Amino acid sequence: MDIKMLMKQAQQMQAKMAKAQEELAARTVEAEVAGGQVKVVMDGKHRLRSVTIAPECFDGDDAGFLQDLIVAAVNEGARKVDELVEKEMGSVAGGLNIPGLNLPGMG
Repeated sequence: MDIKMLMKQAQQMQAKMAKAQEELAARTVEAEVAGGQVKVVMDGKHRLRSVTIAPECFDGDDAGFLQDLIVAAVNEGARKVDELVEKEMGSVAGGLNIPGLNLPGMG
């Protein structure tokens, strides 16, 4: 393969990946645990945007349970963001296979 062609492809892919990362930052995922008692919304950069807690979770006697639900919901949200990023970035990088370059979606 011609090195100039390879460099051109790499530059095009870099531009596509930058655009995809911008778009991902604007997208959100929602995760819920315990049958929807705790819901979180996260953006494509793993930032927590909102937490919704059902009123029945506000039992002061078991704050530890509520804390565990929040942690579980945030972790589920992060897992969903990871899936979204892998899918979107993999589709961007899927057309370019440079040996030694480990890009999402190219494994």
